Amino acid sequence: MKFVLIFLVLAAVTSFCSCGGKQGKSVLPAPPESPKKPVLDEYRGVKVTDDYRWLEDRSAPAVKAWVEEQNRYSRAYLDKIPSRKAIFNRLEELHNRPASYYALKLRGSLLFAMKDQPPKNHPFLVLMKSPDDSKSERVLVDPDAINPEVPTAIDWYVPSLDGRLVAVSLSENGSEEGTVYVFETATGRKLSDLVPRAQYATGGGDLAWNREANGFYYTRYPQGKERSEADRNFYQQVYFHKLGTPSGEDTYVIGKEFPRIAEIELETTPYGNYLLASVANGDGGEYAHFVMDSKGKWTRVTRFSDRVVSAVLGRDGSLYLLSRNKAPRGKILGLPLSNPRLSVARTIVPPSDAVINFFYATGDRLYVVDVVGGPNQIRVFDLSGKAQGTINIKPISAVGEIVPLENDDILYSSQTYIDPIAYYRFSPGTGKSTKTSLATATPANLSNAEVVREFATSKDGTKIPVSIIRRKDVKLDGQNPVLLTGYGGFAISQRPFFSDWRCLWIEQGGVYVVANLRGGGEYGEEWHTAGNLTRKQNVFDDLIACARYLIERKYSNPARLAIEGGSNGGLLMGAVLTQQPELFRVVVSEVGIYDMLRVELSPNGQFNVTEYGTVKNPEQFKALYAYSPYHNVKDGTAYPAILMTTGDNDARVDPQQSRKMTARLQGATSSKLPVLLRTDPHAGHGIGTSLDQRVAQETDVYAFLFDQLGMKYRSVKR
Repeated sequence: MKFVLIFLVLAAVTSFCSCGGKQGKSVLPAPPESPKKPVLDEYRGVKVTDDYRWLEDRSAPAVKAWVEEQNRYSRAYLDKIPSRKAIFNRLEELHNRPASYYALKLRGSLLFAMKDQPPKNHPFLVLMKSPDDSKSERVLVDPDAINPEVPTAIDWYVPSLDGRLVAVSLSENGSEEGTVYVFETATGRKLSDLVPRAQYATGGGDLAWNREANGFYYTRYPQGKERSEADRNFYQQVYFHKLGTPSGEDTYVIGKEFPRIAEIELETTPYGNYLLASVANGDGGEYAHFVMDSKGKWTRVTRFSDRVVSAVLGRDGSLYLLSRNKAPRGKILGLPLSNPRLSVARTIVPPSDAVINFFYATGDRLYVVDVVGGPNQIRVFDLSGKAQGTINIKPISAVGEIVPLENDDILYSSQTYIDPIAYYRFSPGTGKSTKTSLATATPANLSNAEVVREFATSKDGTKIPVSIIRRKDVKLDGQNPVLLTGYGGFAISQRPFFSDWRCLWIEQGGVYVVANLRGGGEYGEEWHTAGNLTRKQNVFDDLIACARYLIERKYSNPARLAIEGGSNGGLLMGAVLTQQPELFRVVVSEVGIYDMLRVELSPNGQFNVTEYGTVKNPEQFKALYAYSPYHNVKDGTAYPAILMTTGDNDARVDPQQSRKMTARLQGATSSKLPVLLRTDPHAGHGIGTSLDQRVAQETDVYAFLFDQLGMKYRSVKR
């Protein structure tokens, strides 16, 4: 780009004026120049022109300059919003809350946990004596202390079976490209072992210790000249690392026969005599499972076609399977590890109306977490399948994880939309739950907030659940600022969750709505498949129906309605804003997918083919092209105000997606409303993002929403 253009953009800052939610009242400077350089492609006999292919090359000087100009343009707008400073200050207060914990693991008498404690930038690994004695904790691994100069995050950690050592995957700048380090739990001393390329965003990563704790099995991506550069982040396999030896001497274990887009999870029994490898065929919900015995013999337990979606190692010498074969809402099977073949499996928990989300086996119990349209419930069974009742949890809540303790007791985490996460100890002997010291509080006062569940009717008559978080005194007069969000993909259920930043929205009179769209797993595999591959349009119809429902019920009107989504939810944003632009005033789309014809050419996009489809298939191409947001932008259309965000190091959704969509929308819209792109040079898909980065982005998002929806920030009584 020419320097004169950069100068003109900077000079225009002085004339920037906030819209204040009144369309056409302010003069918006022209966005940075995005020249069209047409490239013609042909798919299945259809010719498609791509004007912004040049924006795909992140290393090109012209692209780097364009991104810098877009950031300047966005900053010039966002920094001028009157409420921005007050929003920033309040978000800092809300984030400066007591610590929260997650990813708990018990090894003997040692309890490991990840701890998120603002104002520290990243969660860190701690060790404590018990969940009822958080004061006994000590810090084991603090990524902020490891490298203060470069944002570093813990991807995951795995303690040895005896708790003496812990392996930790660390990555930098939100890249999710993890290297495994090993630490002594007694001293915190880092050992000399260093295992690179055990984790990446495409297929994730995992690790399992052997019985003697002198080595571990781990997932490894190709190194050196093992594969071509194009295959660098594919062909994940399992290797074994012996402590004290160079990683170059690690030995291959299994995986050469796995698909190119394999995603592997590893688990050992508490005694280390069996190793379980669960292998996903990309992101579409197909899994195969393999078990290795103490002699190193592998047995293939299930195939991708068997529709077994997860497996759990029991303490009783059994392997338990969650099957969706002739049971789209799930059933649990059991078989002996001594003969781990699907043909000998017996049904332990039969199918029911509830959708089995996940489960855990203790010595004598199965704890089954169901999802019922979004919220969770916990059922308890003995190992023969006899029902033992349910655990009493709050209504419209979610269960995040289950940690087995002694005597079949468990810890489970639970949260709602208005109650922060807390861990509870449940004892089957008493049938009661007790809150532990691992509970989070919030600086916000949500005593006047409530959650209601309602249902919208989609285009084909399907009932779509919506959770509406609002103040109890909200008036249904059609004038409320409403923020609607959804996801609808990969069988992922949108379960209740608490967030600090949502507190600000509720405090200021906003209504927050979560839609449980098809494509998710809220009602089982049938709900998922009703919104994937060639049926993806159902997801967009569902969100549009939810927006219309909110308008019809007088929650809001199109001038005060905003939508927000990220990743696959960003695709959702792009689709509905191109299909129904008049329905919304604001769209916030984070790390989204927009060019559905070329997404599969990126590494992680190839993992998504099992969910979205491929242009190589005639029917799938037809569906992809019909809804692809990038290809459905129409010149001269009055699009809503749009804020797109991305991270330069995003390995899950290539930032080129946001660059191309922004250029296309900026050149097409006739509404005079802003179309902004915010690119963080030190972030990725969001995983590993520092607290400072999160607060900065949330400030921009909420300032943009306040500005465009005509909201004035009101001081909050402390």
